[in-house]
Amino acid sequence: MRTLLIAGNWKLNPTTAEAASALAEGVKHGLGAATDVHVAVAPPFVFLSQVDRVLEGSPVGLSGQDLYWENAGAFTGEISGPMLVDVGCTHVILGHSERRHGQGETSAQVNAKLKAALAAKLIPIVCIGETKDERLAEKTEAVLLDQLQGSLADLSPEEMAGVVLAYEPVWAIGTGLTASPEQAQSAHAFIRGWLSRTFGEATAGRVVVQYGGSVKPDNAVELLGLPDVDGALVGGASLKAADFLAIIKAGQEVAARGKS
Repeated sequence: MRTLLIAGNWKLNPTTAEAASALAEGVKHGLGAATDVHVAVAPPFVFLSQVDRVLEGSPVGLSGQDLYWENAGAFTGEISGPMLVDVGCTHVILGHSERRHGQGETSAQVNAKLKAALAAKLIPIVCIGETKDERLAEKTEAVLLDQLQGSLADLSPEEMAGVVLAYEPVWAIGTGLTASPEQAQSAHAFIRGWLSRTFGEATAGRVVVQYGGSVKPDNAVELLGLPDVDGALVGGASLKAADFLAIIKAGQEVAARGKS
């Protein structure tokens, strides 16, 4: 079984460095030295250095929420892969729906960022997923195929093995709605099948594919127990240490019992 990855995307939260440090301290203290499930948090850029200091000595990884595809230059407001590494990051989230749909980010841009992340030795978490209208029009697989092909273009099997994917149905992000176990497993199985056809079964068997979209303590065990779900990209529930830790505990329960 692939090691589950539970990552918390804090988005534009919290509003102060003090609150960010307190949240990170709560996660670090509650998790302890446990390593049976991989864990990472993604604070806003301005809090990365401080959160890195708080997490020192813990197994919790630190993630950026985005990066730019150039390492340096006249790109006002952007953050590069080497900058993220310098402040302690191990991961970076790319292609989140709030950037794809809210800021017009294309799969070609995600692909450029992905290659920059890999060059910087970061673990990229590449997000894909369909909107409500696309789901209702039964276009889920077509949308996923388009995003997979565009976002992961020109990668070798070796490079792909170091990429994490996050299936996040856009209609379930921040809405309180969650894909049913059948919907989540179907999408994840489709993704796994495409990976197998494109990169080979061995690589497909190594790639971690998370689920994201209103993951909460009360649905985490069921979602994380699905055969092709390898973790969770958690939004709102990652802003309360107790809730995030409960989701991690759910992952630990799944890891301990294994999957059927």
